[in-house]
Amino acid sequence: MTKRTSAKYKIDRRMGENIWGRAKSPVNRREYGPGQHGQRRKGKMSDFGLQLRAKQKLKGYYGDLTEKQFKRIFADAARVKGDTGEQLIGLLERRLDAVVYRAKFVPTIFAARQFVNHGHVTVNGQRVNIPSYRVKEGDVIAVRDKSKQLASVLEAVQLSERDVPDYVEADHSKMTATFVRTPGLSDVPYAVQMEPNLVIEYYAQN
Repeated sequence: MTKRTSAKYKIDRRMGENIWGRAKSPVNRREYGPGQHGQRRKGKMSDFGLQLRAKQKLKGYYGDLTEKQFKRIFADAARVKGDTGEQLIGLLERRLDAVVYRAKFVPTIFAARQFVNHGHVTVNGQRVNIPSYRVKEGDVIAVRDKSKQLASVLEAVQLSERDVPDYVEADHSKMTATFVRTPGLSDVPYAVQMEPNLVIEYYAQN
């Protein structure tokens, strides 16, 4: 199982934003950063600071990916023709754990990573336990029969705070989902504004 170094709410506090739109996020009560000096951090941020923050926010959203993982995805996006920012978002949304999360099979992206890791998911009938597995358009993702009654699955299906986006077709009666198409930035239901253009600037200068 992938080691997670930061709890999801700690990431929210660090960013000063409720990046998943969760009702219980501490940012809903306190918008300043963690620690005794958190309330003092209100100075104007440098361009580098804004770029770094945009990268950390996007990285954090997808389960606090490691820098190595994220940089590899960015490199893949940069190699493809077209807008690198749009390609980056598309590749992140094609991760199997992201699709499992979007389909509302689990309540959080962190749970999605663990869910895939523990072998609860199939892609086109074959069990896949790699969260970073890159799905293709038309792939059918399903929860294995013995996993359909897990508490986390039953909880996620009932969540009212987020909907399944239109680039994923989910059938919760069968616990299957089809990845219809690769989305662009405007298609993805982020709870906060993501700025992949600043991520590109960050890697261009560092």
